[in-house]
Amino acid sequence: MSRTIVILDGDQTGQELLEEALRVVREDVIRYPLEFLRFDLSLENRRTTNNKVVYEAGKAIRDYRVGLKAATITPETSGDVGSPNAILREEMDAEIILRTGRRIPGVRPVGGIYAPISIVRMARDDAYGAREWREGVAGSDDEYAFRTEKISRWVCRAVAEFAFQHARQNHAKVFGGPKYTVSPVYEGMFKEEMDAAAARYPDVRYEPQLIDATFALLLATTGDAMVIPSLNRDGDLLSDMVLQMFGSIAGSESMVISLNKEGVIDCVMAEAPHGTAPSLQGKNVANPMAMILAAAGLLGLMKEKELKTASRAIYESTLEAVYDGIRTADLGGTANTDQFTDEVIRRVRGKLEVWSTLT
Repeated sequence: MSRTIVILDGDQTGQELLEEALRVVREDVIRYPLEFLRFDLSLENRRTTNNKVVYEAGKAIRDYRVGLKAATITPETSGDVGSPNAILREEMDAEIILRTGRRIPGVRPVGGIYAPISIVRMARDDAYGAREWREGVAGSDDEYAFRTEKISRWVCRAVAEFAFQHARQNHAKVFGGPKYTVSPVYEGMFKEEMDAAAARYPDVRYEPQLIDATFALLLATTGDAMVIPSLNRDGDLLSDMVLQMFGSIAGSESMVISLNKEGVIDCVMAEAPHGTAPSLQGKNVANPMAMILAAAGLLGLMKEKELKTASRAIYESTLEAVYDGIRTADLGGTANTDQFTDEVIRRVRGKLEVWSTLT
């Protein structure tokens, strides 16, 4: 029996790296048949369809529960099609974005950190999509800019719930939080849900901090695995910093998650946290690591035992390849994009063959 994954094609190097990840999850590699339902989310097609293809892709992910997305171009011109990400998250009814900074073998992290740090961030609302306007005389000292932001009780609850679930699963502590002392009504609602989740998970260590203290204390942290729940804007900033603290933004996958009212994942889209890297397009030098890990993360959340096993094999093979010196230029190596993928495929096949003899 095969399993369908919704594939969201993208732009430039983002599309090239997606194709590399799809090579790793072929049936002749992972020993399980997958079917791909593809949607063209390239900038050209988004413009041609006036974003209709994005809405269709989001609905398909909701229907099939799993999606894998390439990086896409976000045009800067006002009135253009914009980023597809907000549309996809709304169509998926996603509440959570998960990004985990982890040590990349042989790559020196900042400040000696080595334990993983997961950012569990709101997937919608907050500063993103807020209504903005200006009043007063343009360009004068009396011109004012305004913005109306919102968060919902449900998204606050879902982010807090998932953060504690993730911390329990990974033997980590829940750390950080919003600036509720300055914003007791708006950010205070999120803090209320964090405190409520802490009461539901008394076995999980809970160390709430204001967001400014969270940033500062991260630089002094080395040994504790941490999960940091955050508002949308705060999490966007935090995740970029945390991934770079481990040496490269290419060392982690990004998971967009929908949680149902029972606290169970019912829909997920995996992607790389980086952009389309147009300067690297066609050169066969970009690092496919994050897209490969995104595919591994997606398989790991599926119910089939064979796919969970394949997920572990891909994670281990990717990190072991880096450890053994097969690295692209951004990590100080000489391997081309396809050479790195070939090495991961070789190792995955070997692991699955060996493991099959032990069961």
